[in-house]
Amino acid sequence: MHAKDDTLGTAGGDNGAVSEDRDNSTRFDPDTGRRLKKAAIIFVVVLVVAFIAVRVDRFFKDRSVAEETQQSSSAPPLVDTIRAEPVGAVQRLSLPGQTAAWHSSTIYARVNGYVGKWFVDIGDHVHQGQVMALIETPDLDAQLAGARAGLQAAEAQVLVRRAQAEFAKSTYDRWRDSPKGVVSEQEREQKHSDFDSAEASLKSAEADVALDRAHVNQYVALAQFKQVTAPYDGTVSQRDIDIGNLVTAGSTSSTTSLYVVTQNDPMRVFVDVPQSAAPDLMQGRIPVEVQVPGSEGRTYSGNVTRTAEAINQQARTMRVEVDIPNSKQTLVPGMYVKVGFGLQPKGLVQVPAAALIFRSSGPQVARVDKTGRLTFHDVTIARDDGNAVELGSGVSQGDELALNVSSQIGEGELVKVSRPPAPVQPGKAPVQEATTSAQPPQSPTAQR
Repeated sequence: MHAKDDTLGTAGGDNGAVSEDRDNSTRFDPDTGRRLKKAAIIFVVVLVVAFIAVRVDRFFKDRSVAEETQQSSSAPPLVDTIRAEPVGAVQRLSLPGQTAAWHSSTIYARVNGYVGKWFVDIGDHVHQGQVMALIETPDLDAQLAGARAGLQAAEAQVLVRRAQAEFAKSTYDRWRDSPKGVVSEQEREQKHSDFDSAEASLKSAEADVALDRAHVNQYVALAQFKQVTAPYDGTVSQRDIDIGNLVTAGSTSSTTSLYVVTQNDPMRVFVDVPQSAAPDLMQGRIPVEVQVPGSEGRTYSGNVTRTAEAINQQARTMRVEVDIPNSKQTLVPGMYVKVGFGLQPKGLVQVPAAALIFRSSGPQVARVDKTGRLTFHDVTIARDDGNAVELGSGVSQGDELALNVSSQIGEGELVKVSRPPAPVQPGKAPVQEATTSAQPPQSPTAQR
């Protein structure tokens, strides 16, 4: 009983403590509401101040951008310029070209048969007359044997006809020399006719022998083509046969070739030259330098040996051939090369292609005078090298020309010239890029 009372007493004490804690948690500080209101007012004030600061900053930035835009729109356009330079003693004309073999022969079979052996492959060097392959020709061999047998029979027939002719001749001689009255004239004429017939038969047999001998010679000549030989000293660039392949005589589109042999020393280089440079290349042996891309800058020297002397109507170019020595076999047919020609100057000055303006009236240039104003002048093109253009008229040496002129710039408009940075001299700081204009200096107010 005492234990239960103690337990109940302890529980009652705990409940009293919990009740006191709950009373304390439901009580509020009288200053809490006032502090919350104050914090909210400060937060709103900060937002308003930040909003006003942002709007003011944006206002001044917009105003600055508007002023800069107005100044840039009212300022003269900026253009790059270049000075017209005189043409040197020799003008370099660089064009793409391709190499070709001095001789290139496709070898076909001359007789029907099948490949028995082949002795050379692609890349092998051959000499004139060297046997490259053997063709087995059983049909041709049989025809040759038959022709020889026919020749022997014809020769035997000649012997028979010759004996008959000799007998007919001796008989005729006896009947011809017989006394008159012993034989009749009719019999004498008959013996003469037999002799003439025997002579004709002998000649016919001899003609048959000649015909059969010609057939034998024909088959013997064809039999020589059983050996496929090289036509000249060269290199085998293609092989299209193997042992057992059936080959057919001829060189039609349906006939398979045996080999392709090329001779690469000297080497031909073919170049398609534009019409503007064609007259210069037809005048004589012009020196040429040939470079192969990727060959560590190695250069081959040669001369223009021949030209087509005709312009291709589709491309308006002329085919030019350059011959260069190739004793070390460093060049092979079909290579892409760069060919440089040394041409005599034809015009006055040379300018970049970007300085030209093409309009309906013809090519023009934009010249910048000393006052900074732009004027357009008609020019004539003497020679076009792609990147550089040689002008025949319209521009003088030292003229300042604008590059890549916009179509919005008109005649006589004031422009601002952009000049390239000056070269750095030893011991001096680099000079910054400068721009010049013909406008008078602006006041500080205008600059703002």
